[in-house]
Amino acid sequence: MTGGASPAPAAPPYRKLNVLHVITKGEAGGAQTHVLTLCSALQASGRVTPRVAIGGCEAQPPLAQALQSRSIPVLRIPDLGNRLTPSSLWRAVRTLRSHLQAHPADLLHAHSAAAGVVARLAGRLARVPVVYTVHGFAFKAGVPWARRVPAWAVECALAPLTRVLVCVSSHEAQLARTLPIARDRIFVVHNGVEDCVERAHPAADDPPGIAMVARLAAPKRPDLLLQALGRVRDALGRELPATLLGDGPMRGALEAQARQLGLAQITFAGDVDDVQGRLARHAIGVLVSDHEGLPLAVIEAMRAGQAIVVSDLPGTRELLPDDTCGLRVPNAPAALADVLLRLAADPALRGRLGQAARARYAQHHAPDTMAAGVLRAYERALA
Repeated sequence: MTGGASPAPAAPPYRKLNVLHVITKGEAGGAQTHVLTLCSALQASGRVTPRVAIGGCEAQPPLAQALQSRSIPVLRIPDLGNRLTPSSLWRAVRTLRSHLQAHPADLLHAHSAAAGVVARLAGRLARVPVVYTVHGFAFKAGVPWARRVPAWAVECALAPLTRVLVCVSSHEAQLARTLPIARDRIFVVHNGVEDCVERAHPAADDPPGIAMVARLAAPKRPDLLLQALGRVRDALGRELPATLLGDGPMRGALEAQARQLGLAQITFAGDVDDVQGRLARHAIGVLVSDHEGLPLAVIEAMRAGQAIVVSDLPGTRELLPDDTCGLRVPNAPAALADVLLRLAADPALRGRLGQAARARYAQHHAPDTMAAGVLRAYERALA
């Protein structure tokens, strides 16, 4: 070793970022699963220290419990909810701004529409740049005009306060380009979900069970699945067992519909902790909706290796681009019943679809792939 001072250690290529995520509610749902998975992956990357602000007054919502179990700090914004009044909006903005003043962050990262409003206003007041992940614009086709027009107006007004807009699908990015935000500030980052060991066996199950993971509320259409199951029973002379995983305001009406249709093998499981274990016990995964962003429920079905049937929508076309990895149908009970009958009669087809769906999950929807895309968005936001 030659004399002289040792060279200084190289500076790290990045600095660790403090990012405060903001989400409207902490209930079980797709956006909440996304936040948990993303924050865990960002934390594991070593490049981000995440915190999460959750709206609502529930003492310990599922998302808060899951985050705290992974040592991710949680704070609450009681006035943040899906229905913001002028007074609750202002209180939520003040709460978030006060927290930023006491605990500075490099970035705010908002998830869902109401959180996007509050975070962008608070970010402007606190001079903190805001990244906004769109889990599904409310001004897309399929949304009633009474919601579509005001949603577009709000997004237009707040787009100038958005440093980077992250869209979960290319279709959502096309909608984003109608807003007053530069195109180089619009990023597409596909949803990812954590892998697990449980797998479905779609070719082996007889009769094949059907599972639908969804909040029982619009825009989901479990009512169409129930009608299709009635048609399948009439055609086969027996029912295919089915489970609805999720809860929501439509549950009572759906249970009444199932009784009216005489469906005896339908289970309303409610919100469950072991979604993947439940999916592994069902050969077929179904998601019927009026509109979607990039639905996590379908990615979870892909991860499980189920044979998948979905509504034919832009987001589901992006997940399942052809009929080798999943089957897309119009939102009509007869069409859905026809596909379920085809799958019930063909175990080999179910097996091929499940294998292809699983392979597509592994290639495109791992958490570290999602985190890498979000980190690129953060770099752009801070540039």
